[in-house]
Amino acid sequence: MKQFLSVNDVPDINALVDKALAYKASPFMDKALGVGKRIGLLFLNPSMRTRISTQVAAQNLGMESIVFNVDKEGWALEFAEGAVMNGTSVEHIKDAAPILGQYFDILAIRTFPSLINKEEDYSEFLINQFISHACIPVVSLESATLHPLQSLADLVTIKEQILQTPLHKKPKIVLSWAPHIKPLPQCVANSFAEWVNGWGEADFVITHPEGYELDSKFSGSAVITHNQEEALKNADFVYVKNWSAYNDYGKILSHDNSWMLTEAKMKTTNNAKVMHCLPVRRNIELSDEILDSSYSIVTKEAGNRVWSAQAVLSEILKSNN
Repeated sequence: MKQFLSVNDVPDINALVDKALAYKASPFMDKALGVGKRIGLLFLNPSMRTRISTQVAAQNLGMESIVFNVDKEGWALEFAEGAVMNGTSVEHIKDAAPILGQYFDILAIRTFPSLINKEEDYSEFLINQFISHACIPVVSLESATLHPLQSLADLVTIKEQILQTPLHKKPKIVLSWAPHIKPLPQCVANSFAEWVNGWGEADFVITHPEGYELDSKFSGSAVITHNQEEALKNADFVYVKNWSAYNDYGKILSHDNSWMLTEAKMKTTNNAKVMHCLPVRRNIELSDEILDSSYSIVTKEAGNRVWSAQAVLSEILKSNN
């Protein structure tokens, strides 16, 4: 693995999931792998789980990690080619990224979409600028369209649950849209869909109100329905997430609170486990009665972020030694 930007960088999804679970069982088994290596964690927007879990993962492998909050601590970056920098930007990415490439062995970056310019966001303009100019392995800590470390942790969590409680059938996984007070990116939903489709070992359904269709290159072969009640029938896992519209880009098209998952809705599932990437707005996206119940595995899911990041970093270290 030379970089980690999407599921397409992973030769064998099950092998990477198994590696993460192996690290969970023995966190320090490769504690010397990253000795003498340094990872830079760059954040262009806020983070808690992604930042801390990746730091812990790097430390478990013997790496040094340095966190830099570009949005708060650095110069305002310019990304446009041929820009005349007579405005608020102070440093061009063409000057900043090569320096970072000299300081670090791996560069991990979190960016965020504008939700205004779909073409630019979906070209992954920002993270690709770092990739082009840093010239070292890059790990996505979330980009304009995808959140691969989250999605790997999601599959690790699903696999872990199945190992603990065998289903004796293909799991039915439902990605269910939820209401929110703000327009959120499609990153987590895109990424989860891409990874479940790539895994290919589940019956996968996506349910959302009309107008919230994801880019088909991510939703892929999933069954898509606007009937949440129908989608939830016999589900084994329900992944809850809000996203703004893709076609009417960045817009909120529905404030329908009836899409919030409740205990009553869970009665038609196969005692499904409920997942969410966090942070979650309680009693907007998910009810207290779900989050505080045995249905919820969101805490386990977040805990698995460490082992997922550790599996990715170890693969990159081994590939570039």
